[in-house]
Amino acid sequence: MSSAKQFEDLDIWKESKTLAIQIYSHFKDHKDFGFKDQICRASISVMNNIAEGFERNSDKEFKYSLNIAKGSAGEVRSMLWIAIDLKYIEPEKAQPLIEECEILSSQLSSFIKYLIYSINK
Repeated sequence: MSSAKQFEDLDIWKESKTLAIQIYSHFKDHKDFGFKDQICRASISVMNNIAEGFERNSDKEFKYSLNIAKGSAGEVRSMLWIAIDLKYIEPEKAQPLIEECEILSSQLSSFIKYLIYSINK
């Protein structure tokens, strides 16, 4: 498992928390409540799955939760693209969020590979 003592020590958790706050901030007054609820829930899912997997104290279960978090990061990214098309968010405001989702996905993939390696040692 990671050398972190608690999930709050993980940079990837901190970055996913920042993403969730940014998503909530951008869509807090949005009138399409179904859309707003879905993108906010997906953003929270990234950080919560990292936390949940860490707390399970098993590399195998952590890997599983990181895969769910990675899927949620993809969901947020996908929803940002449709938000641009629907004019819910300006492209210049969405692009940094899309890039953050891509970075998080890459970091999650690396973390998953690390855990697979440590499980198979």
